[in-house]
Amino acid sequence: MLERMTTTDPQAAALARFAALIADETRAACLLALLDGRAWTAGELARHAGVAASTLSEHLNRLVAGGLLTEERQGRHRYVRLADARVAHLVEDLAASLAPPAARRPRSLRESSAGSAMARGRTCYDHLAGRLGIVVTDALTARGLLRQDTGFALTDAGVRWFAAAGIGLDLHGRRPLARACLDWTERRPHLAGVAGAALCRHALDTGWCVRIGTERAVKVTAAGERALSGLLGIEASALR
Repeated sequence: MLERMTTTDPQAAALARFAALIADETRAACLLALLDGRAWTAGELARHAGVAASTLSEHLNRLVAGGLLTEERQGRHRYVRLADARVAHLVEDLAASLAPPAARRPRSLRESSAGSAMARGRTCYDHLAGRLGIVVTDALTARGLLRQDTGFALTDAGVRWFAAAGIGLDLHGRRPLARACLDWTERRPHLAGVAGAALCRHALDTGWCVRIGTERAVKVTAAGERALSGLLGIEASALR
């Protein structure tokens, strides 16, 4: 009789447990929703995932215990968010590695509009994604402010550009200054890392971009079109 082979590698067991946290449709839906970078209540996530609040609570407990989410309580509300940028990048990279879903006709005009808005521009945790993220990334690269030939890296001119634009950068933290994040709709990398987060935060704080709908979609305002045209030479038509 053949004896059952067992592994003694503790990392293998830990990796299997970690993968199991994501290998559930309800938990995966929560992780994708939380890519907007904001804190959600347990009730909001339950409605989003289409499950009972008691069921979702069990899933959230597992994600918190596994280090993928952090939580805080305010009164009777339980708020959760992604633990950090590392988790966000993991979720986005996994989503981007999937084959594009089979095309289907939107069930409603609202669904069609929401999908178009997400593809046009959205936040990916704390940086810009979609066509908007790609257009900005390409403009930075074309002007020698960002290099993509040997991995993503801000050039010296790029660091000066951020300073001149009034966008503060933490140059001494542990997080990479620039990081490539594969865009799951465009199938090309957009700018993440410290620089990507700072640019996104500045765009939202100054009104260059505003959030729309209940998903992660954002749109560029008239003020944003003028700013991005002046700073990066991006034509308004590319931002709509």
